[in-house]
Amino acid sequence: MIKATLRNLFRRSYPRFSPLYLLIAVYLSAGMVLRLLLWWQFARATEVTVVDLLWILPVGLLNDAFQAAYLSLPLALYLCFAPQRWLQAKWSRGLLAIGFVGTTAALIFLSAAEYFFFEEFNSRFNLVAFDYLLYPTEVIGDIRVEYPVGIVLAAALAVAAILFGLLRRQLFLTPARERAGARYGVAMLHLAIVVMAATAIKTDSLAVAIGGEKNRVANELAANGMGSFVRAARTSEISYPSFYATRDSTANDATVAEFLEQQGGTLREDQVTRHFVGNERGLGKLNVVVVVEEAFGAEFSRLYGSEQNLTPRFDAYAQQGMWFSHMYASGTRTVRGLEAIAASFPPIPSVSILRRPNNEHIATWGGTMQRAGYHSSFIYGGYGYFDNMNYFFANNGHNVVDRTDIPNVRFANVWGVSDEDLFDRALTYYDERSQTAQPFFSIIMTTSNHKPYTFRDGVPGVPANGGGRAAGVRYADFALGYFLDEAKKHAWFDNTLFIVVADHGARVYGKAEIPLQSYEIPMMFYAPKHIQPTKIATLTGQIDIAPTILGLLGIEYNAPFFGSNVLDCSDSQFDSSQVARGHLERACGKDRVVFFNHNYDVATYRDGKLAVLGLGRKTQTLAYDQKANTYSELSTDRGLTDLTVAIYQTAYERFESHRYQ
Repeated sequence: MIKATLRNLFRRSYPRFSPLYLLIAVYLSAGMVLRLLLWWQFARATEVTVVDLLWILPVGLLNDAFQAAYLSLPLALYLCFAPQRWLQAKWSRGLLAIGFVGTTAALIFLSAAEYFFFEEFNSRFNLVAFDYLLYPTEVIGDIRVEYPVGIVLAAALAVAAILFGLLRRQLFLTPARERAGARYGVAMLHLAIVVMAATAIKTDSLAVAIGGEKNRVANELAANGMGSFVRAARTSEISYPSFYATRDSTANDATVAEFLEQQGGTLREDQVTRHFVGNERGLGKLNVVVVVEEAFGAEFSRLYGSEQNLTPRFDAYAQQGMWFSHMYASGTRTVRGLEAIAASFPPIPSVSILRRPNNEHIATWGGTMQRAGYHSSFIYGGYGYFDNMNYFFANNGHNVVDRTDIPNVRFANVWGVSDEDLFDRALTYYDERSQTAQPFFSIIMTTSNHKPYTFRDGVPGVPANGGGRAAGVRYADFALGYFLDEAKKHAWFDNTLFIVVADHGARVYGKAEIPLQSYEIPMMFYAPKHIQPTKIATLTGQIDIAPTILGLLGIEYNAPFFGSNVLDCSDSQFDSSQVARGHLERACGKDRVVFFNHNYDVATYRDGKLAVLGLGRKTQTLAYDQKANTYSELSTDRGLTDLTVAIYQTAYERFESHRYQ
């Protein structure tokens, strides 16, 4: 009965609503073609099979249909209420023609953009896409250099024009004598679908597990890109208690206090701040330079198992110092890495604290060093307004140097000056600081290892254009070697501890909700007068860097840092004399914990288990086999889940109430 009624309704209203039906058909067809292309090019590598397509395609079609209903609602209302003489007028047909061609071309262009985004992130448009659009100068400049924008746009317009020519007669059907009830019925049905989609359907409502395991890439295929982008825009800065699992704050305080106390130091009254006494056996107040390498994933280094030889300079220097073989990034964005390194702060959901309001005068590594008598600085090769970096560091105890302060540039692209130019400016800056009796602490953020991967001529093994990611890694490694080689020529070198670490991995890949293999990054400490070759196999996260260095130096301090000194643990006590003697390999830390963020999810990893918190107050416990890079769902680990909720909820509440000080 319902089927016959709907068929009759659309038959009677078809001439009037033919532009609407054609556009929806084009939208759904484009979505289906894109979905199949993404599967063929990227998803098969993550074990998404042809059989899986039997649910991906219909679910994807349904997701696309809901989004088509949203996008075409204005057209549906116009076609419903416009008088018949309007629809037959030349001006109305002209508007419909322009609208059809423009909308179809835009749809094809966005589909191409989704393809390239999926290639990088194994994901539909997400929080990364939304964040990037906040900085159009860098992002649009990058896109214009890296991708064939003009060709794609011309092709999109050509295909749209061809489709218009083929469908022109159907687009401009002359409405026959019609009943008002039929057109109102179509409009009301359309509106009802939109209301239902807005109130009852979420972008991940139809996500399912494949073979008992939730495959992130499969569910991304089934999703709708525009819908995912809108969701990202709506949730770019959300209230943790409104969307994520919570516990009583008193219980959280006790859990966090117990966790932090186990990591060392003496808790203060606020149950988060810890006091660390000075250590006479520490290395003393050396200068500290932290080089944060853009997208310098562990998969490029032979020390971490790579079959390629893309990082020979890093590998050589790492083996002369202390290198960490089991190191992870907090997230997939630069601001996540800087958040963890600069503030020893866990990656609370959605937005890094670098970009959140009221992030002034919080606890940071640079502020702690400043109170210990250091001069603190942040040096960046691009314009520091990007990702709010200049504001954050300037308002948290750092002197800021960015592209505006870097003269005599060899080479620059849309992201910033070359790493060589950045390092030259840093060397000059440190020469200036060394003229005073005050030790210096400095964070350097590089930019060259980033699309569009363009470089100056003459770098061995690095083409100026077209070398892609491999060229980016080779250049970053070359420039890092140049910096450390040049630093040796300066008077302050012997009294300086260098830390080299990535901000995040190269790209996101894998079927897991939080693909940990993508988060593995290299890290080394280098100070040849003070540290002998040492391998540290302890599980380490970026939030552990500041406490580890402060402990290594032996500096007394108070801070609410969530990280811990990975060189100081009950099963392998550490002092600087051990490093000087050159213990070849050390690992400590049962119950070592690292924290992760991926898109909307946050997680805690400990002893092979991953506790994940997601939107909608979802919790999940997974077993992770690092060697096989596989996951399996477990029954809830209440202790790990409670710790995870306590850490993220406490971090969020303390930041929002400005108590992370």
